Parts: sequence; structure tokens; C-alpha cells
Amino acid sequence: MIDKKLLDILACPLCKSPLIYDKSKQELICKADRIAFPIRDDIPVMLEDEARELTSDEIDALKK
Repeated sequence: MIDKKLLDILACPLCKSPLIYDKSKQELICKADRIAFPIRDDIPVMLEDEARELTSDEIDALKK
């Protein structure tokens, strides 16, 4: 689980937008770039090469 204080200061390394924590998938999501960064062993992996693109369904779900 990501600490709320840590989540408040983390930003997307690509565009500097705020991130959304997805607890069920253990990912940090950047809506602006439509990518998700993995969290491994409670450590966010904020590398572009490790990020995955969000599907259109995932993007639509974020808009709700």
C-alpha cells in the first residue's frame, strides 16, 4: 500500500501530472499520458520502460 504522503508528492516522470493509485492492480496511473506504472514490493517503479499503456476500457473507467 502506498503512503498517502508519498502519493501526494509523486508525479508522472513524463508530464509531471498527478498520479492515481490503483490498489487492486498495484499501479500508479497517469491519466494525461494514459499509462500505468507498476508498484513492486511497495515501491513505485517510475520508469517509462516499465510503464504499460492503458486500454480504452481502463481509460473510460477513469473518467467515471
